[in-house]
Amino acid sequence: MNLTDKIKNLLNENKIEFIEIDHDPTVTSEESAKARGEDIKIGGKTLLMKDKTDFRLFVLSAAKQADSNKMRKILNSQKLRFATAEELNERAGVTKGALPPFGNPILPYELYVDQSILENEKIAFNAGLLTKSIIMSVKDWQKLVTYQLCQFAKEIE
Repeated sequence: MNLTDKIKNLLNENKIEFIEIDHDPTVTSEESAKARGEDIKIGGKTLLMKDKTDFRLFVLSAAKQADSNKMRKILNSQKLRFATAEELNERAGVTKGALPPFGNPILPYELYVDQSILENEKIAFNAGLLTKSIIMSVKDWQKLVTYQLCQFAKEIE
């Protein structure tokens, strides 16, 4: 089963309301927001990061940038890098920009969520494909994910 179907099954099994949008491929957060007809700030930008020991997921508002210094402090790690395109494909079956904001049971990684996600009523994200988005309530999303709430976002420069 592909990632998109896993997400939709999880939502349907939990009777979660969501909007599914098919659109032209979007690579940037700005393109995704425009294709969805939504404010960029509700976009859930998901990053697969690698420290010395493992990969982890970080989710923040698409209107923000990740602060790698804060992320390293959260993990108590001196080394931290973005997953490569190959690693994204091997470990999550996605291309850059299509990673959804789900750890277990969808993806086998710890999930770190920036406070900026909880400042909105909705979260929108590419659901494993650059051509498919899902928009849902943040409260419903929170029911489905296990995460550590932290602050690692900064304003886009």
